[in-house]
Amino acid sequence: MAKRSGAGGLNCRVVFQRRAIVQDEYGNDVLGEFADVFSISARLAPQFSGRLNVEAVTAARLAALQPYNMMVRSCVDTRAVRADWRVYDARRGMADGKPVRVWNIKTIVNPDERSQYIEMLVIEGESS
Repeated sequence: MAKRSGAGGLNCRVVFQRRAIVQDEYGNDVLGEFADVFSISARLAPQFSGRLNVEAVTAARLAALQPYNMMVRSCVDTRAVRADWRVYDARRGMADGKPVRVWNIKTIVNPDERSQYIEMLVIEGESS
């Protein structure tokens, strides 16, 4: 199968979330629940091998974790994303107020240094 590039390869819809800062009963700022920030089209590619070594991918699978490469268009919103945010699958949505399919962001890079796309290493199945 030919590898699609460009906007045609962005075939998933994801929602980025970050933790809200709330005040506890003593007036201190603490991290609250995750809140939606924006949604965008993305390309998700599961990692079976390649840049991560085979042993690391196998160990992640044994722990019920699946690493993915997520690519999104570079824009003001995506350039503001940090590794303490998370992403969920907008098409699968929510069940009982919680996202059905969630990925934690591990790394964020600009692969071609032209700021067209942003690539992220995300892990599914890891607690946030």
